Amino acid sequence: MAVLKEGSKAPAFKAVDQNGKAVSLADYKGKKVILYFYPKDDTPGCTAQACNLKDNYKALIKKGFEIVGVSVDSVASHKKFHDKFELPFSLISDEEKKIVDKYNLWGEKKFMGRTYMGTTRTTFLIDEAGVIKKIIAKPDTKNHTEEIIAAWETV
Repeated sequence: MAVLKEGSKAPAFKAVDQNGKAVSLADYKGKKVILYFYPKDDTPGCTAQACNLKDNYKALIKKGFEIVGVSVDSVASHKKFHDKFELPFSLISDEEKKIVDKYNLWGEKKFMGRTYMGTTRTTFLIDEAGVIKKIIAKPDTKNHTEEIIAAWETV
């Protein structure tokens, strides 16, 4: 799989969200998309990131963004996480790892001396034409909105 770069067309995907509703990248044509990949529902870093986006949701919408989260957790896990934190955006289930593979984000990780396979936390800022304008590798989970706004301003 080729490494995605800023200026590349964002790979298309179709999957289901926390409500079992089909969602595709094509649904967002003509809109700016914050497509963020995260490792696991209801873990400290992932919760901080989701809640930062939730807390700043109105400001991001006002700037024309739509937000979509992706992890390899199940629809049921997403539903529980989504409802627990009252998230105002979709969480897409990618249990078969098709989307993380297309975005080249499944790989070896290390945590507390343990090596395992998982999703690399990364955010893609996609423009109205479906082009990746910015890639935020290793986002600051607690200040992610500020990173997104600053990154978009340099486009």
